[in-house]
Amino acid sequence: MDTDERRGERWATGPTPIPRQLWVEEPTTRRRMADPVRTAAVRAVLIVALTLIQAMVAFLSTLAGSWLAFPMVLSSVASTVVATWGVLDVWVTRQVWNQRNGVMSEPSSSARQLRRERRRARRVARAEARQGARIRRRGPGRLSRA
Repeated sequence: MDTDERRGERWATGPTPIPRQLWVEEPTTRRRMADPVRTAAVRAVLIVALTLIQAMVAFLSTLAGSWLAFPMVLSSVASTVVATWGVLDVWVTRQVWNQRNGVMSEPSSSARQLRRERRRARRVARAEARQGARIRRRGPGRLSRA
């Protein structure tokens, strides 16, 4: 009797097997980047990659003594400036997005907890003020007229 037959007999008499999952999806801990930020990040990565390739070509053509070395070095310097701009663009776009649309707090955020406590305190104060106003309105003025 081989292993599969023994395993089949055991499962036939016992409980039904629970299949193991190969892929278990877990919720992400970070939110996706906003579309403008993601666009700027992709653009920056492409610019930086092209700048690195251009710098490598400039270096190799300088070692080879090619006439292409001088123009490549000049364009590599310009590309470095553009790549720096691209990376700064990601940072600025992210900051602008956060200022315009707000930063989503985590549920365990201490700032959110403080806001909840302040809101509760304001609600209690408003309820007490309303209660005090009701008591004053129903005071002796209405009783004496009746």
